[in-house]
Amino acid sequence: MNQCILMAEVVQPAQTRYTPDQTAIAEAVVQYPGLRPDDPAGTLKIVGWGNMAQEVQDRCQPGQRFVFEGRLRMNTFENPAGFKEKLVELNISKIHAMGAGADMGAPMQAPPAAAPRAAAAPAPVPQQRSAPPAAAPAPEPDYDDIPF
Repeated sequence: MNQCILMAEVVQPAQTRYTPDQTAIAEAVVQYPGLRPDDPAGTLKIVGWGNMAQEVQDRCQPGQRFVFEGRLRMNTFENPAGFKEKLVELNISKIHAMGAGADMGAPMQAPPAAAPRAAAAPAPVPQQRSAPPAAAPAPEPDYDDIPF
């Protein structure tokens, strides 16, 4: 299965073109951070077809950050010098906006939990308290060599 999720920043505005049967195709270039702090940022072309092309054209402006979902595709072509080159592009199926000021280098965080509701009257506290269940003893680690 070919499924990719990419958190990236749009660096070039979307350009829309049409196939002979009038299907819209929008392409934009995005940039994502390297794996390590000293690695250079990578760039990738995203492609949206049909209704997704219109969404790319409307939403993807340079400087904005999104989470893109889609399929990776490898295109091979011959350059003017006669050598074959390969280009990777992401055919997107979903776009998720990121909040303003989101740090692409930091891990994504879960949304904050909802605040508890205030109760009208406190519930009575039972007087009996049960002892916590006894914890099972931890199994001893197996120090045998890995059998392969």
